[in-house]
Amino acid sequence: MAIAIGCASQSTDTATDTTTDAAPDTASAPASDSGVVNLYSSRHYDTDNTLYTGFTEETGIQVNLIEGEADELLERIKSEGANSPADVFITVDAGRLWLAEQDGLLQPVNSDVLTAAIPENLRHPDGLWFGLTTRARVIIYNKDTVNPSELSTYEDLAEPQWQGRVCIRSSGNVYNLSLVGSMVETMGEEATQDWVEGLVGNLARDPEGGDTDQIKAVASGQCDVAIANHYYWARLAKSEDAADQAVAEQVGIFFPNQDDRGTHVNISGAGVVATAPNRDNAIAFIEYLAGPEAQEIFAAGNNEYPVLEGVNVDPIVAELGNFKIDVVNVASYGRNNPKVVEIVDRAGWK
Repeated sequence: MAIAIGCASQSTDTATDTTTDAAPDTASAPASDSGVVNLYSSRHYDTDNTLYTGFTEETGIQVNLIEGEADELLERIKSEGANSPADVFITVDAGRLWLAEQDGLLQPVNSDVLTAAIPENLRHPDGLWFGLTTRARVIIYNKDTVNPSELSTYEDLAEPQWQGRVCIRSSGNVYNLSLVGSMVETMGEEATQDWVEGLVGNLARDPEGGDTDQIKAVASGQCDVAIANHYYWARLAKSEDAADQAVAEQVGIFFPNQDDRGTHVNISGAGVVATAPNRDNAIAFIEYLAGPEAQEIFAAGNNEYPVLEGVNVDPIVAELGNFKIDVVNVASYGRNNPKVVEIVDRAGWK
């Protein structure tokens, strides 16, 4: 049975408070309540610390970091209420940003800097949150059993020729909920229902594990194709473990729907918390993350794509080449979540 976006987290990690080491230069800080910005982030990459230090050096504003899983941080903000110190919330997947939006935890921001830097389809229509990186949900295929000429679209994976050949993780995973949500937006509910039922009928095994497990299942021959985010392959390709490298070498990456709407992408994004005590600093921080230097570092931290045009992409990711993306607004993913849950439940997608 599917689980609504955000409710599937199994993490038991506790939030961690961290303050960056850079000393604030209060003389150069913009006018605000104080010379700090309090960041609640579900990202856990060491490279992000470089960004926080750089922001402090550039603005004099100190970054106070609280890390945790997305659902945990949202609950913390809610429990803290009007007294929450949170200024900025950063998480992965538009579906989780939708959760924050639904709970009234974010406030609208009107920023010419962000509007100019971030494509319209990668930000909330009312400025409640902004995409900062993108990740592509691609088709992984076994090089020995599949010729890429056989591949075309997500929809094609529901066709009879793929019966018993497909792997994918649980429908309750937020990445899959968002993928199906985008299809509801572009194809309609009935056509999406047909696709999900066909996909479930073509599964080589019951859904289990994460995206990396799907890639390994393809490499080992348990299935011929799988759907996964591109950066999981990049992690394997960059691993120092020879076994991981062998998995990455055994599989190929295919960007689906290049002849029509384009490949589904999702985001890592940020929003200003509704009760932010340091609103100006919060906006300045998100604007900083949308700048060229920060974009390169922020995207490289998880082998993702920058949202700002002209920014260098990680070399391993760049090897995958350019591709056409689906420009449906990512805000639709969460909005369609209630319909998606009904669709996958009816189809029996575990």
